Amino acid sequence: MAQNLSFHRTCIEVLAPGETTSIPDAVPLRLGKDLKFSMDALNSYAVADFDPLVFDSMVLAGGIEFADRFRKRPSETWGRKLVVSIPVHDLAHWEKPEVQVSLASALNFLTGDDWQISFRQRHTREPLPRQQQLDLQPGVRATLAYSDGMDSRAVNGLVRATYKSGLVLVRLGSKKKGRPLRGQPFTALPYRFSRRIHNAETSARNRGFKFSLVSGLAAYICGANECVVPESGQGALGPVLAPVGQTYPDYRNHPAFLERMSAFLEALLGIRIVYSFPRLWNTKAETLANYISLGPSSADWQGTTSCWKGSQWSSIDGKFRQCGACAACLLRRMSVHAAGQTEPPDTYIASDLGVAELADAVDPRFGKLNKAFRDYLIAAVLHMEHLAELALPENTPLLRRQAGILSSAVGLPPKEVEAKLARMLGKHADEWNSYVDSLGDRSLIKEWARRNG
Repeated sequence: MAQNLSFHRTCIEVLAPGETTSIPDAVPLRLGKDLKFSMDALNSYAVADFDPLVFDSMVLAGGIEFADRFRKRPSETWGRKLVVSIPVHDLAHWEKPEVQVSLASALNFLTGDDWQISFRQRHTREPLPRQQQLDLQPGVRATLAYSDGMDSRAVNGLVRATYKSGLVLVRLGSKKKGRPLRGQPFTALPYRFSRRIHNAETSARNRGFKFSLVSGLAAYICGANECVVPESGQGALGPVLAPVGQTYPDYRNHPAFLERMSAFLEALLGIRIVYSFPRLWNTKAETLANYISLGPSSADWQGTTSCWKGSQWSSIDGKFRQCGACAACLLRRMSVHAAGQTEPPDTYIASDLGVAELADAVDPRFGKLNKAFRDYLIAAVLHMEHLAELALPENTPLLRRQAGILSSAVGLPPKEVEAKLARMLGKHADEWNSYVDSLGDRSLIKEWARRNG
């Protein structure tokens, strides 16, 4: 990305307890004050004697997240220059060239920014947890990044049918119901920010680094060499195949990024951890249908959440409800239909998409129906439509280019990757067209899709 980023430079200095800022123009991020670690959450990572390298890696994730969110992207360009200084327990290890080169490669590719990460020696040791008696069976083969989403629930069931107790879940998002049980590993992200960022950047590309790093660290702790990525084809590849506007492609769940993360973890930890995509060439509907075929216990998919919106924005009478309008909700609704399933009418705020006016689709008790809500739904429709159009013969050259990018990351010849991509996108097109038709001729979705597609 050939652009002058010096004007958009942001410098973050993470400070261990007792440290003071040593970089003149740096924004301080104080451990224990601005960036707080939960001892309960850290304890869930203490399957063995806790390695300071693991803690320093989590501090790195926190520093990168803060830097990515601290200043909004400029209107005239995408990339920024982001400088982050991290205190570590073993400076010589973090300064190895292979660690620094692979880290920069992963971050730059993920976010489209120019990252400069430096490390310095800590002068005090962090009080770290001791080994815990956690519910972890011997012979762990893989970890799975787990949330309250449909793909997480389904792929957990599908992979566990083969891996049994050799599959360990790593929770990467907050549970909407209940609290994690004590005595179980990897129950929560181990840190949170108490320092608020006003007018924060919202593209959140750092989440790809944070989530892949934490699931990789969990695999390292367990002695496993595989991280299962639960996303189906539309979720992993769709944001790159059909990007929004002129933004930098979203590689957060893309094999080409996670191949770079695998190289970074190998340089840092000394072991090869592979990110696997068991549902990469399948649609979300196919994943759901395969999960349902396992039997009655799979009915728990109905308790999952796909919506991007939080309860503060998306609720009725104080109770969270999925919006039904964002791209994640629309993909879910299409997939449920394609899998031959139904959901209760109160699953979504925009409950009836078969009507001609958005106001008639939304629960009348919802008080935040505005232009942004409408724009979300239009963007979601266009994204589904553009993905479907990629299955058309005139888009074969684009698929061929994407197959070239994917080929080395998934270890398959470009021709085979192209064929798998074409099949998945063709299946998506069939599911999308069937769903739109099912809404009827008066549907606002059908009008937007056919008018703008």
